[in-house]
Amino acid sequence: MSTGEQMPRRAFDAAMSELFEDTLALAGEVERALQNSVQSLKDRDLELAAEVVNGDDVIDESAMAVDQAAEKIIAKHQPVSSDLRRIISTMRISRDLERIADLAVNIAKITQDIGGEPLLKPLIDIPRMAAIAQGMVRDSLTALIEENLDQASDVYYRDEEIDGLFMQIFRELLSYMIEDPRSVHRAIPLLFVARHLERVGDHATNIAETVAYLLTGEREVPVAADHVENNGSE
Repeated sequence: MSTGEQMPRRAFDAAMSELFEDTLALAGEVERALQNSVQSLKDRDLELAAEVVNGDDVIDESAMAVDQAAEKIIAKHQPVSSDLRRIISTMRISRDLERIADLAVNIAKITQDIGGEPLLKPLIDIPRMAAIAQGMVRDSLTALIEENLDQASDVYYRDEEIDGLFMQIFRELLSYMIEDPRSVHRAIPLLFVARHLERVGDHATNIAETVAYLLTGEREVPVAADHVENNGSE
């Protein structure tokens, strides 16, 4: 490779490294927003909820910066094959992260709307659901960093767990509303929180699917070994 060919490749590699670091920084912001939104609900912390809501513009700007940097790399270097796949994957992940942040804001706004009003019931299943959703987001990003296909696959198939817990919460809250129609206005916010967390799981699944595509070039996510074993033992 000539010196002239090396220089554009070095510039490309540097730009890709910066893009990856910016994506991880965005991921960190989003993870904090999600954690704080759930914590604000558990603690009825209106100040923390406001922090999540007010911080959304910064996350939006970070996500937009990642997309713009990716587009600039494509326009300047015209990458192909695996390089192009990596850039496209980064843009997809950025958009899923931005949507997770939006869902965190929705949860924080529910905390603000509830204010000091007593909750319909103690928060037991929703924190469990939140822990699963947060774990899925964290593990999908770890799969990206470590280029771990098995971990991406595990996250992808873990979506079934969070969907099942959402239906459990839905049925429980529905029974409250049927038994006492006066409880509807207190049940609905919790139902929306559960729905937002279920959607967080969906976006974490999307990230895991994108990581699998990045690593294999295939749209279909392979089944994780432990998932096969668990299904076989049932």
